[in-house]
Amino acid sequence: MAEPGVTSVSQWVGSGVPRFYLPLDQIFPQTNVSQLIVLAKDLKTREALRVTMPALLAQEFPEVRGRVKLLPNGPPVPYPVQFRVVGLDPLVLRERADEVKAVMRQNPNTRGVNDNWNESIKVLRLEVDQAKARALGVTSQSIAQASRTILAGSTVGQYREGDKLIDIVLRQPLDERNAITDIGNAYLPTASGKSIPLTQIARPAFTWEPGVMWRENRDYAITVQSDIVEGLQGATVSAELLPQLKALEVHWASSGLGDYRIEVAGAVEESSKGSASIAAGIPIMLFITFTLLMLQLHSFSRAMLVFLTGPLGIAGVAAALLALNRPFGFVALLGVIALMGMIQRNSVILIDQIEQDRARGVPAWDAIVESAVRRLRPIVLTAAAAVLAMIPLSRSVFWGPMAVAIMGGLVVATALTLLALPAMYAAWFRIKREPVVLP
Repeated sequence: MAEPGVTSVSQWVGSGVPRFYLPLDQIFPQTNVSQLIVLAKDLKTREALRVTMPALLAQEFPEVRGRVKLLPNGPPVPYPVQFRVVGLDPLVLRERADEVKAVMRQNPNTRGVNDNWNESIKVLRLEVDQAKARALGVTSQSIAQASRTILAGSTVGQYREGDKLIDIVLRQPLDERNAITDIGNAYLPTASGKSIPLTQIARPAFTWEPGVMWRENRDYAITVQSDIVEGLQGATVSAELLPQLKALEVHWASSGLGDYRIEVAGAVEESSKGSASIAAGIPIMLFITFTLLMLQLHSFSRAMLVFLTGPLGIAGVAAALLALNRPFGFVALLGVIALMGMIQRNSVILIDQIEQDRARGVPAWDAIVESAVRRLRPIVLTAAAAVLAMIPLSRSVFWGPMAVAIMGGLVVATALTLLALPAMYAAWFRIKREPVVLP
């Protein structure tokens, strides 16, 4: 490429890039696809190329559907917005998918709406007179073999050259198979031992069929997909489209097409799978956490107080992610779960100090206030150390949301732990300040 800042370009024609790393979304071999890997000299140049190349592709190759995207970090998803239309009849399903595409094109945040069945292609089919074929003793296998030999050729053997095996293909010369009428030159053996022209029992005809047909759980499925405008997430646009598509699905059911349905696919589906895997282990995690708190604090009330401080950092997580424009995805969710453990650790330190002071005979109110003051420095220092350690990680594309979630949540939770937890302790155990007796 002549674009400035491009170090190298690797191109594959007829197939996608081999899977050189796990999250790569692979493209199956097709005659109408090509994929390129463009390596920029730095991140700034890469971002500039990502923004300018779509317009360049549309200008230089208007008949091509070109896309520019970065190598993903999560599960391989072809498009950020995808909806799967599932049904039984391919022809009716294509009409339903066109309706879904029309709804998606009306949304101003979608770009390049298409589907994974591609456009219909023209194919040559033989309309066989089965009654005449049976009368002459011609089988469907012999018809298929004769037509394949004429047009594509039949493999009759292999030739070894070094460490490679090359097929030996028997077929007609190009000038004898280049037109549709040439199929009449094929002859079929009959039961009597004679040969008859193929056109005597079969008629060639052109027709249209889908370029690719996908299935989902044994049903036909068309995935309608699109890119999105700059600055938005696929989940946001999918949430905007979902009510309209559900209304369309209800309209199908009222029209007698209840067997056809719309399912959310793409990034939203993959994210929900990851979240579901975490949610499956949350009850066990909460039980083990509470059990350990009970063993350490020897009191249900104190363990419950510490347990309730876990969600105190949610406000800080939301504020930090919004301020730095980071998505709340699978990695950020892991950060929130880890954050709960950090918050409860600080709460255990404070609660334990209060109990030690009360055991030494310090009045309960004074023990709460003095423990909060004495534990201010170690709690703040440990929280600050954790926040500062996350700063280098916050620039990472993959781990950045997790680091930002921990940083924002820990800052807010530390302040709330020192301010709200003493008040919660006093309210839980109904501790009041003793009146000062003047001499």
